[in-house]
Amino acid sequence: MDTSLQHSLLLGAHFSIAKGLHKAILEAETYGCNTLQIFTKNANTWKERTLSENQIQDFFQARKNTGIHHIISHTSYLINLAGPDIKKAKMSCEALKQEILRCGQLELPYLVLHPGSHMGDGETKGINRIADNINEIFAATDGLTTRLLLETTAGQGTSIGHTFDQLAAIIEKVHNKSRIGVCLDTCHIFAAGYDISNKKAYENTINEFNTIVGLKNLFVIHLNDTKKARGTRVDRHEHIGDGFIGLDAFRLIINDTRLEKIPKILETPKLKDGVDADIINLELLRKLKLR
Repeated sequence: MDTSLQHSLLLGAHFSIAKGLHKAILEAETYGCNTLQIFTKNANTWKERTLSENQIQDFFQARKNTGIHHIISHTSYLINLAGPDIKKAKMSCEALKQEILRCGQLELPYLVLHPGSHMGDGETKGINRIADNINEIFAATDGLTTRLLLETTAGQGTSIGHTFDQLAAIIEKVHNKSRIGVCLDTCHIFAAGYDISNKKAYENTINEFNTIVGLKNLFVIHLNDTKKARGTRVDRHEHIGDGFIGLDAFRLIINDTRLEKIPKILETPKLKDGVDADIINLELLRKLKLR
């Protein structure tokens, strides 16, 4: 592998922490990654996790040994800051607070969050709740620098975040702009109706994002093809080049100088015909990089 090319392209995947937080970093290195995404706890439970000093130090040592410093965390899937249920909102706020505290302990720069679902209560109320809850959580974690990234969503059900206007509205209402930003998921925006499948459509979508949200607010990109057609608002990730988005979009993203310093993370299925798919998808993306 061309090491100069490897370092010029911030490319990684989501890796499991089942064998330890630090083991995810070590695994990422074996794939030639210089960035990665992890959970800091089980993403499908409300049960919280307290990190021991040994776990934290092992994490720091693995980061030092590998030289991988662009490490991104993703929140639990259960968190919903937009819903009207007071009990669940309280649980969600406490869970996000704990996520931020763990990121602070691990000195992680970014934490990706699905904005939430309004549960039929309406977009405006949902957006206001998200922003209000984030403001309260930021106040409770004052002094920490991890930036919370609102992930673009596919628009399934009553989810918020499938339009650039929704994301911009939330960001506008967040008081501390230095702690908020966006994670763009290619599968999600395509499913939501934004076309990136060819050069003209890609430029139009990126320009629209820049006008409404601002590329200055984009800090992470999830690279996923999609099993469903554009505008279906169905979130189903597919291997790179095997879905409705196609290879051209990923070639454009990989070579877009405006996005060069933004970590790009694979969240595609882990297996393809029984073979480790991360190896296949990462190599394919690297080959798209023009020297």
